[in-house]
Amino acid sequence: MKNNYVIEYLNENEFRKKERAVKKYNMLAYKKLMFDHYPEFREGIFNGVVVSKNTKEKITKYELKLPTDSMFAKVHGEIVLHYSVYENQRIVMLDTITPEEILNEGHQKELSTYKGVMVSKTHAEKDMFKINLLNMLGK
Repeated sequence: MKNNYVIEYLNENEFRKKERAVKKYNMLAYKKLMFDHYPEFREGIFNGVVVSKNTKEKITKYELKLPTDSMFAKVHGEIVLHYSVYENQRIVMLDTITPEEILNEGHQKELSTYKGVMVSKTHAEKDMFKINLLNMLGK
């Protein structure tokens, strides 16, 4: 237990809102995050792509793609966890989960779906157009 990393949040309220939206709209990504990635972080196993590295202060920033439905990814973007590792303090700092706009909106109000994909209430026509276009290209 002594050598384990501690998980902390850059802004816990905002992060938890996005985390709950992921839980509600993409259970597979949420389960992967909770049961695979968080325990690995505590053990010092860091997955994802290294975005930046500060060798002097031993701070590494990562982006970790979570399982996402292909149609959702094409319309809104991949679900990505952004986090930093402070090796000297043995801290994993969870920054945010993207795409932030749809996750924040999903937390604030119930989102509808169109052909199995979440549709934003603020720009529903744009999202439905993308879904229809992708369906036409897929045929």
